[in-house]
Amino acid sequence: MEIFEYISVLTSIIIGLGMAHLLRGLAELVQHPGRHRTYWIHLMWVAFMFFNMIFFWWWEFSLATLDIWQFQNYLFIVAYAVILYLMCALLFPTDLEGYSGFEDYFLSRRAWFFGLFALITVIDLYDTWLKGAEHFAALGLEYKIFTTVNIAAAIIGAVSKRHRVQAAIVIVLSAYQVQWAFSYWGQQG
Repeated sequence: MEIFEYISVLTSIIIGLGMAHLLRGLAELVQHPGRHRTYWIHLMWVAFMFFNMIFFWWWEFSLATLDIWQFQNYLFIVAYAVILYLMCALLFPTDLEGYSGFEDYFLSRRAWFFGLFALITVIDLYDTWLKGAEHFAALGLEYKIFTTVNIAAAIIGAVSKRHRVQAAIVIVLSAYQVQWAFSYWGQQG
């Protein structure tokens, strides 16, 4: 087994658990449609996270080209995967007792969700910065704008209960993430 294969096993398991958590939550909505009131913004975040998990798993494959692995590289990848999993777990709790539905639940847990979203953005920014000024510059203005927008969206999302604000955040971030991912995938040939 190559070192990359060995290292990617744990993160693949964590990402797989996150995806399974989302799929289990969606399956429960289909199996018991009247049990809990759904919230379209919550469902958009579920789709956003599922797509992010798929994209992270794909992006992780590019790490196979690294010749030298250090523990901090591995720790970064595992931490990133764990945060993604926690975000998925927040979207589908084991029980909605005490909440009128997913809208009530999501809005009451938005600070946690957006806090993790901000944390994962900061971790990515730090990792990019650690790779050096040349690497950071190579990502261009788009990366800096996207990172700034993510952090601003996380702060706004954490403090605002307004449906229009929550809707705008998930729609804009989802559209951009899909566009960026397909742009990235197209370059990976």
